[in-house]
Amino acid sequence: MAMLSRPVYGILSPQTGKNHLLIADAEGAAAILDLAKKTSPDFFAAAEVMFVPGPDGGKYVEALKALVPGRLYEGPSIAAAMPRLRQIFGAAHMGLRLYVAGTESLIGQVVQAASEAGIEHASIQTEHRGSWARRVQCVHCKGITENVTTQPVKCSHCGLLLLVRDHYSRRYAAFQGVCINAEDPSEIPPTEEMFR
Repeated sequence: MAMLSRPVYGILSPQTGKNHLLIADAEGAAAILDLAKKTSPDFFAAAEVMFVPGPDGGKYVEALKALVPGRLYEGPSIAAAMPRLRQIFGAAHMGLRLYVAGTESLIGQVVQAASEAGIEHASIQTEHRGSWARRVQCVHCKGITENVTTQPVKCSHCGLLLLVRDHYSRRYAAFQGVCINAEDPSEIPPTEEMFR
């Protein structure tokens, strides 16, 4: 049985409208480039592209520039891009078309910020590309641990050993982690790479 809270991703497709905001990290840029193949030549003229290349996405920068978007922002990290994104959402007009592609961490944080700005979840297009590393919230200390690829994982805030659940919280833009050895802290299960 599928977990109902688990995010479901689609494939980006061009929408009618004049305001397009495209956000991607790393391999998510490939989804924007695929979208460009389905659009008219003037689609990107008024569009804004926000891109966080990360360690592996630099190869896409020139191809994104070649789309000649109205504005192109290249940021060092998702965290660094979020204030700019919140400012864009604050000044956005009705009819903004939002496209988000890349890692679950990026998608989750952008959808969370959009929701806080009053943009309906159903009106946001998302496409997963790249790593399946998870953003995990410890249910005990509420701290967030980024880029989790193992099961279990040590909370980067309180140090508890967490079982990463498939339950996803849109409110926190993170999967939930619960202490795996609460009954017997000396019991430490083997660590396996689960989310690549």
